[in-house]
Amino acid sequence: MKLKNHLIKLCCAAALCLSGSALAADTVVLYFSASGNTQAVAELIARTVNAESLAITPQEPYTAADLNWHDEKSRTSIEMKGSDNKVRPAIANDLSTVKDASTVVLGFPIWWGTAPRIINTALESYDFSGKKIYIFCTSGGSGVEQSLADLKAAYPNYNFVAARRFNFGDTTDNVKSWLK
Repeated sequence: MKLKNHLIKLCCAAALCLSGSALAADTVVLYFSASGNTQAVAELIARTVNAESLAITPQEPYTAADLNWHDEKSRTSIEMKGSDNKVRPAIANDLSTVKDASTVVLGFPIWWGTAPRIINTALESYDFSGKKIYIFCTSGGSGVEQSLADLKAAYPNYNFVAARRFNFGDTTDNVKSWLK
């Protein structure tokens, strides 16, 4: 709860500076959130830049047991540590709004050092060609660098512009520079 409250305060400060960013008027904020932290960041960004906020909803919702990364048999452990990395959890909702956006702000929690596999599902189910893609993540310790590298390698035709992790100690200046 303390992390969530801190993220909300950080995002409020960050949101104040995003309205002067380089984001296009037809921006959509697309996010996956398992615990609510990423959702809080996504909604604040969307409100600030007057963009639609759209959750990536898994067809099979994640339970607390599914999210137990200490359990090698948990659903997320199996999805993330599978030998072929080809697990693609199904998405329950329609994300076709992204087709009309020139800019997508894509958010997710970091799982096993990278983006959850449901992000791959979204990127493979909808055409993100020609769009500017900003990614942001929430994490208790992992950086966003590996996620960005993994996504760029998996989707070389997509334009990943910048990436940012929200955590303790960030300033509004950090956030401003992220969206330039």
